[in-house]
Amino acid sequence: MEKKDVAAFFDRCAPWWDADMIRKEDIIATILDNGGIRPGVDVLDVACGTGVLFPDYLKRGVSSLTAIDISPEMVKIAQNKYPQVTVVCGDVEEAVFKKQFDCVMVYNAFPHFPNPQRLIRRLAALIKPGGRLSIAHSMSRAELSAHHEGRASSVSIELLHEEELAAIFSPFFQVDVVISDDRMYQVSGIKK
Repeated sequence: MEKKDVAAFFDRCAPWWDADMIRKEDIIATILDNGGIRPGVDVLDVACGTGVLFPDYLKRGVSSLTAIDISPEMVKIAQNKYPQVTVVCGDVEEAVFKKQFDCVMVYNAFPHFPNPQRLIRRLAALIKPGGRLSIAHSMSRAELSAHHEGRASSVSIELLHEEELAAIFSPFFQVDVVISDDRMYQVSGIKK
């Protein structure tokens, strides 16, 4: 999987992304609670798409919200919808940020990163000591695998089992949330 192919795929999806979005409010609330999203925190939303979680962060009173996505078309939509949010077009594994964050969220996007170890190592460097990283999906592993079998198969890898992801987290984070059930998938940890 090449990152340019991921960007091109999501550029093609951008025009109808919001119309096809299915929100599971109770699951999103749980993911954000587990991810430490609360008043006063600085958040980095990785692979933000069109800003699906932006209203949720803003309702929770975060101090700042920075977002990044590799798809220029997704970024354009997110910027137009939420001009008050700093949205960067780029590759999070290479982007330079002027600060670290309290919370980093990768929501419904983890399988589109070809090297999970490299991504986690990079995100760990962007998080303040005591900050949190969350990898989350508002669907089960089985649902996600079925979802990616079609047109997204060339720009996705298989979602790791939660124990495998927790092991990748362990050099950098104290893992305190591991959920994989028929409703959702989330691994979160506090930076050591």
